[in-house]
This record gives sequence, C-alpha cells and structure tokens, in this order.
Amino acid sequence: MDALLQVRNLETWYGPIAAMQGVNIEVRAGRIVTVLGANGAGKTTLLNTLAGVIDPFKGQVLFAGQPVHGLDADEVCRRGLVLVPEGRQVFPFLSVRDNLAMGAYTRRDADGVRDDLARVQQWFPRLKERQTQHAGLLSGGEQQMLAIGRALMAKPRLLMLDEPSLGLSPLLTKEIFNIISLIRKETATAILVVEQNAAIALAHADDGYIMELGRIVAADSCAALAQKADVQASYLGGSQAQGLSGTAQRWKQRKTWR
Repeated sequence: MDALLQVRNLETWYGPIAAMQGVNIEVRAGRIVTVLGANGAGKTTLLNTLAGVIDPFKGQVLFAGQPVHGLDADEVCRRGLVLVPEGRQVFPFLSVRDNLAMGAYTRRDADGVRDDLARVQQWFPRLKERQTQHAGLLSGGEQQMLAIGRALMAKPRLLMLDEPSLGLSPLLTKEIFNIISLIRKETATAILVVEQNAAIALAHADDGYIMELGRIVAADSCAALAQKADVQASYLGGSQAQGLSGTAQRWKQRKTWR
C-alpha cells in the first residue's frame, strides 16, 4: 500500500542550529502513527514543517503523491494535512461554536459542514453543552477537545496532533486517546501523533518512530517497539539495567536502531 504521507531526508534549521536532520517517515492511509521523544528532540519542529508553518532547509514532503514542502500553511491545510498545535491555541474570546466554525473556513459545502459539526459534537458532547461559552473559560481537557474538533472541521485526510496529553490528567489523557482511536475507526482518517506519554501512544498507534536530537533513531510497529529493552528503559519506566545508561551511550546505541 502506498503511503499517504512520505517524508524524505527532511532537514529544518533555526538560524545556525539544525533542529532536524535526515528525517524519513511515512504514514499510510487509515493508520495511527506516533513519534516519541523527549523535550527538544525535534518532534514539534517536524509537525510544524509538515504543516507548512516552517519551511524545510532541504528534503521532501509528499502528501497523496504530491509535494507540499514549501507551501503556505493554509494551502497545506486545504490539501487535507491538518495540525492540532501544542498548547491547544483556541480563540479564547470566541464561543466554542465559533471556534469550530473557524476550522471549516476553507470549505464551501454548507451541508457537509453541518453534518461534520454534528459528528464532532457527538464525539465531544461537552462541546455541545458549552457551545455558547467562550473557549477561554473551558478546562484544559475541554480546550484540547475543542482544538481537535476544530481540526476535524477542516475534513482532514491526515490529522496531526502535537502533544495532545500535555497538561492533562491521566483520566483525561485516556479519554482523549480513546476518542482519537474512535475517530480513526469511524472515519478511516490517518493520524500522526507526537507524544511524550509513550505508554498510551504505543497502546493506541499502529506504527511508531523514536526521535532524538533531531533524528529518527528507531522505527517499527508499536507492538515491536514496546518490547524493546531500550524503549522500556527510557520511555516506559523499565529497569535501567535492561536498557541504556548515560546520554552519550544512549545516543550511540540508538543511532543503530534503524
């Protein structure tokens, strides 16, 4: 099966600093793919580059077989590659309903927009209950639901989520990931999720990548990654004796994973 998203040798710099180098990933249609890594690994840079927020220094991003690297973010969104940014970034002084409507700004099919709004409210009943409330007055979990719902209103072919569990309780994190899995099941939307909570990401995703220091250092099915001693030691709270110790040694060994 051809990949919906193909990322080839992607490289992004912030001034003189290379934030990401030689990144290769792919997402097939209807799959959930996760990218794991610590703070500063380059995960957010990866999503922002794919979404057109940042221009890559080199490399290719192919979406549905067409190059999208270098396009403006609004054009990338129109093509169906939609980002839910880190920290939610809702419009605090607009109502919940108006925030959702903002997600559909590129669309012209009024009937489809109404149908999708009803579906989003079905997935997130609390958004329907609070549809006239200012988004800034919602709890953190509700704002995350709103950010995901807003992205879904753009009718994505690939939904990208940047740290959806950030700042949420374990209970709300579980609820958010259950809904993510439900969305994939009901719509066959491909999903690329960047996450620090490795345990829950590996449990819900099909395929996974591990990113360190701007590079992909491991790639496999999530079931296989969860069994690796290195992953258990560094990301799942396993025994350090089974995994790697020390930053230099960890990077040296992980560099050979792929």
